[in-house]
Amino acid sequence: MDIRRRNNVTVTGCSEGPVLLLAHGFGCDQNMWRLVVPTLAESYQVVLFDYVGSGRADPSAWDERRYSSLEGYAQDVLEVCEELDLRKVTFVGHSVSAMVGVLVAAKAPQRLSQLVMVAPSPRYIDDEGYRGGFSAEDIDELLESLESNYLGWSGAMAPVIMGNTDRPELGQELTASFCATDPDMARVFARTTFLSDSRQDLKTVTVPTLILECKQDVIAPREVGAYMVGVVPGSRLVTLEATGHCPQLSAPQATVTAIIDFVGAAW
Repeated sequence: MDIRRRNNVTVTGCSEGPVLLLAHGFGCDQNMWRLVVPTLAESYQVVLFDYVGSGRADPSAWDERRYSSLEGYAQDVLEVCEELDLRKVTFVGHSVSAMVGVLVAAKAPQRLSQLVMVAPSPRYIDDEGYRGGFSAEDIDELLESLESNYLGWSGAMAPVIMGNTDRPELGQELTASFCATDPDMARVFARTTFLSDSRQDLKTVTVPTLILECKQDVIAPREVGAYMVGVVPGSRLVTLEATGHCPQLSAPQATVTAIIDFVGAAW
């Protein structure tokens, strides 16, 4: 299989620079990174891709069983790394992709040397001693609404996830991204995302890790960042002056500065 075509792989930037692999979250694609890529590309080799079922990835490669687990998305990342022979990569994962990066780092430590987690959450459902931001009933209702009327759900939820009500164009963009995703594939990715529990996986991280949270995020509240920095060995938590769940769109300069400060210091 042509992995580059399957995952719509794009390589840009400084060919001799350290490699940044940018991974999008649920309902999105690599276009979500477009506001931070130009600055990153000045000093780094930037690799972007779309998960199967998202963006311009090859839909014929879709396998519901594979993508019903975060392991399937991690396998996509591993195969992209192998295809491009990427080593000592800084993996930048947005939202659920942060947990995908954790799995990749455990499976192929020779591939990833650092993790940057943008608005991450290891578990969205509250648990005893842990606040993920949603009750089990909340998530059941969210998934039921998504599965019964995906386009309607997208129109209602995307602006809430994006936040920044004073900038409605951002919510409109996320809505368009959600609506461009095949509903059947989106339903599978949504269940995989919102029902996941990666808290134990966090303890396996052995590479330098940056956790980027937003000051206000309905999907990943501040308690999540505090929990993660306490669990991921040697991690660093940075709170961005940003609102919403997609700071690479709502606060691109703050996001890119935090990434460069971390990656540059590590290199």
